[in-house]
This record gives sequence, structure tokens and C-alpha cells, in this order.
Amino acid sequence: MGDMPYTILVADDEPAIRTMLEVILSADGHRIVTMSDGRAALEYLRDNTPDAMLLDVKMPHMDGFEICSRVKRISRLKDTPVLLLTAFDDDHTRDHARMVGADDVVYKPLSGKNLRGRVNQLIEARRH
Repeated sequence: MGDMPYTILVADDEPAIRTMLEVILSADGHRIVTMSDGRAALEYLRDNTPDAMLLDVKMPHMDGFEICSRVKRISRLKDTPVLLLTAFDDDHTRDHARMVGADDVVYKPLSGKNLRGRVNQLIEARRH
């Protein structure tokens, strides 16, 4: 782990999932910012640059794919790892994720240990 806690944006419209992600990721000392929909997440990203983002694919107002494709077009944010969260493990979802430039796809139900490892790995890789 680096010296500085990372800030991770978590956007998911299900409170139970948000809480679970917060618990999982804060175990490594990260600061977690949670949003319940895509529009709120974009608002936050207007003035903040998190170290990573976990975006649920299906959210009201704007889905994770759409946020990701916007983020990847903003030079300040394009190097921020984006992990898309989905219950659908299928080719369509994977292709769409690749198309919008997502760095990883995480499938629900989640394994906490696996998720923590992947988030840290993606952030560390960007740092070096």
C-alpha cells in the first residue's frame, strides 16, 4: 500500500451494494465517496479527481457505460481506472465495457478480496 489513502468513487443505486462496497474498500484504508445515481456521480467528477471509480452499469439518470465513455474523453480523468459493476456476465456486456474504455468489469455477486486486489492493482499500475 502507498502512504496516501486513495479516494474511490462508488456509484450504485442499490444502498445494500453501496454499503457493501464501502465496507470492502475502506478495509484497505481508502476514502470512499458514494453516489446513488449517474448524474450525481458526474456532478462529483466535475470538481473531483478520484483515484478509481466503481460504476454500476444499471443506474437511473445515466448508466455506468455512459459515465465511463464521458470520463474517458476528459483529459483530467481519462487515466483514472474505471471498474464497471454488473450482474450480467455476457458477451454483450463485455463488448460494451470494452467499447467505452472500461479498465475492468466486476460481476455481482462480488468477492471482496478479489475486488480489493483488482482495485489496488489498477491504481498502483497507474501510479508507476
